Amino acid sequence: MQISLKKSRTTRDMTSGSIVRQVILFSLPLMLGNIFQMLYNTVDVIVVGNYVGTQALAAVGATTMIINMLVFFFNGFSVGAGVVIGNYFGARDMEKLHTAVETTVAMTFVLCAVFTLLGVVGVRPMLAVMSTPADVMADATTYLTIYFLGISGLLIYNIGSGILRAVGNTLVPLLFLVLTSLLNIALDLFFVLVLHQGIAGVAYATIISQFISAVLILVLLTRSKEIYRLVWRDLKLDGGILGRIFSVGLPAGIQSVLTSFSNVFVQSYVNYFGSSCMAGWSCYNKLDQFIMLPMQSMSMAATTFVSQNIGANQEERAKRGTYVTVGLAAGVTAVIAAFLFVFAAPATRLFTNDEMVVSFGVLFLRTNVFFLVANCVNHVLAGAMRGEGDARAPMVIMLSCFVGLRQIYLFVVTRFVANTPTLVGLGYPVGWVSCCVLAVSYYIWKHNRKGGRYAYSRIQR
Repeated sequence: MQISLKKSRTTRDMTSGSIVRQVILFSLPLMLGNIFQMLYNTVDVIVVGNYVGTQALAAVGATTMIINMLVFFFNGFSVGAGVVIGNYFGARDMEKLHTAVETTVAMTFVLCAVFTLLGVVGVRPMLAVMSTPADVMADATTYLTIYFLGISGLLIYNIGSGILRAVGNTLVPLLFLVLTSLLNIALDLFFVLVLHQGIAGVAYATIISQFISAVLILVLLTRSKEIYRLVWRDLKLDGGILGRIFSVGLPAGIQSVLTSFSNVFVQSYVNYFGSSCMAGWSCYNKLDQFIMLPMQSMSMAATTFVSQNIGANQEERAKRGTYVTVGLAAGVTAVIAAFLFVFAAPATRLFTNDEMVVSFGVLFLRTNVFFLVANCVNHVLAGAMRGEGDARAPMVIMLSCFVGLRQIYLFVVTRFVANTPTLVGLGYPVGWVSCCVLAVSYYIWKHNRKGGRYAYSRIQR
C-alpha cells in the first residue's frame, strides 16, 4: 500500500508555528473530551447517589481504583503507541506510521481479551484486598463484573483516539464522546428510573455507550483516506515496532498500575471509617479527577508535541514547548482549585444529599485541592519525557513517591501519630509534592548535562 506524505486538515503538525497556540488548540478539544469521558462514571455516581442509596454510592467509589488498574495499564500501551506514531509523523515516515497503526490495533484486540478475563476473574479477590465492607460487597461485585465484561469498548475507543492524537487530531474523538456521553446519561436514567435495575443498570448504560464509541472510532479509522487509515488486511504484529511501543508504554503502564494498586491500599485506610466516609471519599475523587483534567490534557499535549519535534530533530523547540505546557497547566489548575475550595459543599452535593457524606467530601476536597498544582508539574514533565522516549525515569520517580513514600507516610501516621480522615487524605499531597521536587530536579539535570546536549531516546527509522 502506498502512503501519501501529504497531511490533511484533520492532522496537526506541531513542529512549526506558535508553541502556545499549538498547545492550546491541541489541548482544548482534548480537555473537553476528557470531561465527557469522565461523565461516564461520574453520571453513574450521581444517579446511584441520588436514586439508589449510600451503600451503592460507596460501592461505585470502591470500584474506581480497581477499574483504573487495568485501564491505566492499557493507557500506558496507548501512550507508547502515540509516541511511536507521533515520532514517525514528525519525521514524515508515513510507511512506518501505517505499520505502527496496524500493529497497535492488532495488539489492542489481544489485550481486550486478556483484560476482560483478568477483570471478571479478579473481581472478588481485588475487592477483598481493599477490605470492602460486607454491606458494599454485593453491589461492588455486580458493578465491576458487568463493567469488565464490556471493557473492550473503552479500550478500543481509547486506542483509536490515541492514534488520532498522535497526528494532532483531537476534535473527532471529542465529537464522538459528546454523543456517547449524552447517550450514557439517557441510558442511566432509563435503566435506573424506568427499569429499576439499580447499580447493574448504570453499569449496563456505561458499557453500551462505550461499545458505540468503539464502533464509531473503528468506522472512522477504516473509512478515512488520511495517513492514519486502518487497513484490515494489513493488520499484523510488527515485532520491531511493537518493541518500541512497549519500551515507552510498558514503564508508563507499570507506573500507572502500581500507583492505582497503591491507591487500593489508600482506599482500605479510608474504608476503616465506614460507608459515609467512603462515599465522601468517592465524591472527592470524582471532583479531584475533574480538577486533574487540564494537567492530563496538557500532559498528552506535551507527549505529542515533544514526540513530533524529536522526530523532526527540533530538540530545543521540544524543550521550550515543555516549559510552556507546564505553565499553562499550573495556571488553569490553580484557578479551578480556588473555585472548588470556595464552593466545596455545593460541588459535593451534586453527588449526594446525605449531610454526613457531604461533610467528609468537603473535608477531603479543601485539604488537598491546592496541592494539585504541584501534580501538574509531575504529569506534564512525565508526558514530555515519554515523548522523548524516556519512560523509565518518570516511572521510577512516580513510583518512589506515589507508592513508596505515600504508603510509608500512611503506615507511620496512622499508627504513631493519629488515625484520622484528614491525615489519611493527606497521603495524596505527600506523594505529589515529593514527586514534583524529584521530577523538576531530574529534568533540569538531564537537559543541562554534557554542555546542554540532550540525551533523547529517538525512535529508530
